Amino acid sequence: MSTLSDTTRNGDRLNQLEAVGDVTPRRIEELGRIIMAYSAVTERLQQSHDQLKAQVAKLRGELSEKNRQLERRNRLAALGEMAAGLAHEIRNPLGGIQLYAGMLSQDLPDRPEAQQIVGKITNGVKRLEQLVTQVLQFTRELRPTTRECDLAEILADALELAEPRARDVGVLLHVEGPLSLHVRVDPGLMHQAALNLIINAIEAQPTGGQVWVRYAAAVDEPESRQFVLSVQDRGQGIPADAIDRIFNPFFTTKESGTGLGLAIVHRIVEAHDGAITAVNLAGGGAKFEIRI
Repeated sequence: MSTLSDTTRNGDRLNQLEAVGDVTPRRIEELGRIIMAYSAVTERLQQSHDQLKAQVAKLRGELSEKNRQLERRNRLAALGEMAAGLAHEIRNPLGGIQLYAGMLSQDLPDRPEAQQIVGKITNGVKRLEQLVTQVLQFTRELRPTTRECDLAEILADALELAEPRARDVGVLLHVEGPLSLHVRVDPGLMHQAALNLIINAIEAQPTGGQVWVRYAAAVDEPESRQFVLSVQDRGQGIPADAIDRIFNPFFTTKESGTGLGLAIVHRIVEAHDGAITAVNLAGGGAKFEIRI
């Protein structure tokens, strides 16, 4: 009897082991699928985390740049109000000086040396008047009247006006771009911005050189919706300590100049919701690039 009972128990244990042997592979397979699914979810979560982290970093950078731009605009607005008031106060006495210089010139027809002095006074007043006009132009609010126009024609007109000055100092002007490029901008303001950049490039190399004006439609440009325009010279470049201030009003690296030309260009570009940058080139010279 004892032997039969032991045999029965052993048979039961064998059956249990066989049952376990049948279930264990299925459990391992299920566990493997669970682990793989968990790994896939974890990987997707990690990818999402990395993407969100990159997006947050990008947004922080954009926010920092926008804050910097806002701070600069507020600073320029305060400076503009002060400059506008000062310009109006200067313009009134300038008119009086110009009037009295004209009257004095009429009273000295037979004194050429005195006439020359009066002429110098008149020329000085005219230069001051031009400066006042530039100051007022810089301080006024820019509201572009945009319309469909041809950027190639705008640049051609600007180059034509700049050609005499370039010829006087032996600078060659080059233009590269399509024969026609239709954009939506304020043609008058864009003409002024282009002309200022071209004149600035010419004056950067007073003893001869070359200036390139390049433009093209924006293609896959995240910072540009319509076109990219650059003006490049072969001058000495921008001093390292000045490149961050090059667009500040009244800042200039020239012996003569108001320091308002590039500041006005900057305002025109900003009024079109665009961006302008200035960089020194490895081979010498500087490049100003507008993206609108």
